[in-house]
Amino acid sequence: MSRPPRGIHVTIHPASSAFASAFAAVDLGATSGRVIVGRVGQDNLDLTEVHRFPNTPVRLADGLHWDVLALFQGLLDGLREAARSGGIISLGVDTWAVDYGLLDADGALLGHPFHYRDSRTDGAVARVWAEVGAEELYGITGLQHLPFNTIFQLASCEGTAQRDAARTLLLIPDLLIHWLTGSIGAEETNASTTGLLDARTGTWSKDLLHRLSLDFALLPPLRSPGDPAGTLLPHVAAYTGLDPRTPVTTVASHDTASAVVALPATEPGFAYISCGTWSLAGLELDAPVMSEASRAANFTNERGIDGTVRYLRNIMGMWLLEECRRTWKKEDLPTHLPTLLADAARAEPFGSLVDPDGPEFLAPGDMPSRIREYCARTGQRIPGSQGAVVRCILESLALAHRRALQLAAELAGRDITRIHLVGGGSRNDLLCQLTANATGLPVVAGPTEATALGNILVQARAAGLVGDLADMRRLIATTQHLRHYTPQGDIAAWDRAATRLDSAPRNP
Repeated sequence: MSRPPRGIHVTIHPASSAFASAFAAVDLGATSGRVIVGRVGQDNLDLTEVHRFPNTPVRLADGLHWDVLALFQGLLDGLREAARSGGIISLGVDTWAVDYGLLDADGALLGHPFHYRDSRTDGAVARVWAEVGAEELYGITGLQHLPFNTIFQLASCEGTAQRDAARTLLLIPDLLIHWLTGSIGAEETNASTTGLLDARTGTWSKDLLHRLSLDFALLPPLRSPGDPAGTLLPHVAAYTGLDPRTPVTTVASHDTASAVVALPATEPGFAYISCGTWSLAGLELDAPVMSEASRAANFTNERGIDGTVRYLRNIMGMWLLEECRRTWKKEDLPTHLPTLLADAARAEPFGSLVDPDGPEFLAPGDMPSRIREYCARTGQRIPGSQGAVVRCILESLALAHRRALQLAAELAGRDITRIHLVGGGSRNDLLCQLTANATGLPVVAGPTEATALGNILVQARAAGLVGDLADMRRLIATTQHLRHYTPQGDIAAWDRAATRLDSAPRNP
């Protein structure tokens, strides 16, 4: 395999600085994976992407799956490139949430892990709620209702030979770590997305598992970010060229949790939006918000680093735009993102709006047609040009960001003075400005590579190179390139747009 181009090389330190330690971050997203080497010294950070590989789901007769073996091979190839860069003293793994692999009594993987966008969970929600009602379930887990949460995925395979043979459930990052080290564990930030963790105690809910006929032994012991997860198996060390004593450090393995670690937030009063395939918009709290109002507003209480709570709402993020671009590519239409964004900036404001979280937008497919159908059904102008479609998506996302953060502040009893927008969406100037306009709050955009930075900083802290969460964030704030957006335009126009969207008929 040829050496890929190094898509990221962000040097954010004085030229004369020397670096003491290098860490490898394995960061897997919904469309691609990469291995990034981070070098950490006093008041310095340097990131270099050493390998990138595709993450292409595979549709089989029984549904949509992740090609987890290809992902593991990409991971190994990336670690081999990291070893060539020299000095790797630790590595950590983060991925998306909720999906898992099942192991049999011999530790062999039972089938291919399902993709959370697979439709097999249709009907599973009702089966779970028949045993544990929606209100009671939220009272235990504090988790936003999403039909693909792990609890519903497990219900969908009840009675199957695969589930009957299963002895261990490993979330995707934990499965990859198991193949790297042979160790078994469940990292707590990702475990908190399953719908099986007690939000108050931070432990697996034995009562919930019993009522759903799930064997408690299926779930591994919990690990916290910073805990050791083992050292490399001999064949892994031999292939990658890394020292077999290289530790695998548990990081905040839910990619959003790692991204929140790397917020450049040095004062209270901040909200955050981690924007990529999904937009995760919310607050960092000391304790979960478990009220009925919180459940009705569909907010989640997921665990963050150091006992914090990520109080947020999942919003269908840049997925809508990326699916549009995939469709346009098939139709031989322009897909150059800067051109599409320039056309969107010139398009008429508020020409049409959609609810990004509408169920019709969840599955892969012809997203432009679905957007047009939504607009027709709700009596709006149908966007005719690509620029109008993109404008519709970005304004709708900005309104979803506004709605989520206003509700989070109200439900948690917090005031918000600014928004930190991190992740790939922070590169989108139009989205950042529209979010500032919609919320009436200043937006600080960046770092783009927040997830990898959070992964690396947790490893660096475990190695004794950085201090507490506040110290990590100060390091981010002083070393990262950040962009600032102040609200512009008429906030009353956004108020009217929000009212219009909220009053649109929902899909039956």
